[in-house]
Amino acid sequence: MTADVGRTSGVGLRVGVVGLGLVGGSVARLLHAQGVDVTAHDATAATRAAARAAGLRVVGDLADVCAQEPDVLVLAVPLRAMRSVAAEVGRHVRGATVVTDVGSVKGAVRDAVRSAGLESRYVGAHPMAGTEHSGFEASDPAMLDGARWAVTVDGTTPRGGFVTVLRLVTGPLGGTVHVLTDEVHDESTALVSHVPHVLATELLGVVADAPVRDVALGLAAGSFRDATRVGRTDARRTEAMVTDNAAWVASALRVVVRDLEQLVRALESNAPVGEFFDRPDPVRGPAPVAGSGERLRVDLDDAGDWRTALAGAGARGAVVVDVEDGAVVVA
Repeated sequence: MTADVGRTSGVGLRVGVVGLGLVGGSVARLLHAQGVDVTAHDATAATRAAARAAGLRVVGDLADVCAQEPDVLVLAVPLRAMRSVAAEVGRHVRGATVVTDVGSVKGAVRDAVRSAGLESRYVGAHPMAGTEHSGFEASDPAMLDGARWAVTVDGTTPRGGFVTVLRLVTGPLGGTVHVLTDEVHDESTALVSHVPHVLATELLGVVADAPVRDVALGLAAGSFRDATRVGRTDARRTEAMVTDNAAWVASALRVVVRDLEQLVRALESNAPVGEFFDRPDPVRGPAPVAGSGERLRVDLDDAGDWRTALAGAGARGAVVVDVEDGAVVVA
């Protein structure tokens, strides 16, 4: 980790994980390895059996997870199942359990938890980590090591639950946290995750339709492999991610289409194309070092201004570097 928050032990913390696919399975495995008391569930019997074989405590249904009254309940189900699962959680959750998730679209998930009556318990979260593979067999705690997470807030985000999720992510999960609004998260991930999935899928589709497909695939090397890696993932998962973030993805794709059409016209007319290839220069260098900016201490006051202050700092690129009693430090 580049931020100053140190990974702490999860001993004494109780977490429930619902959904044991690539991300949920990785979360459960990592928390278990860090000494966290994890109770997990998945809708598929084969997945439950595989998770038990891996040493996780797995229960038969979601109500059993809620009955444990975990400190945090992580919803790691596919986006297309989130609304029905949130509704079931709303019927069974009890005590002071905080509800979070790992979904790649935050606005749609917040709508689901709001409809389920969970808004006063909910703190959104999303790890920017994954592979083109899916399922529990592909899960790996190392996938999350040092991952950048978004933790999202709005005007109803519970202060205590927010701190609990921050400490879980920056502690036993070993992540670096950007605090954001749902909207900033969804716009940002459209640019750096969802649109890349669309473009990778399109490139695979162009090759699939080409009369020289077999020769092209035989010649393909690193550039094609790297550019299409995420296009090789589960198509329905990608479809759900893109459609649940449709407005921001469509907006970004309009820019892509505009720029590519301009490039096509320039190529067809033998016009200069240097501007197209030079435009990315400002972001071609190394990514900014997380936590290297000026420090800002935000008191978690009852008035709620802390939500606005932290989300504003997060939108400027700041990350959480310390979680104190009653305050969060970002830089």
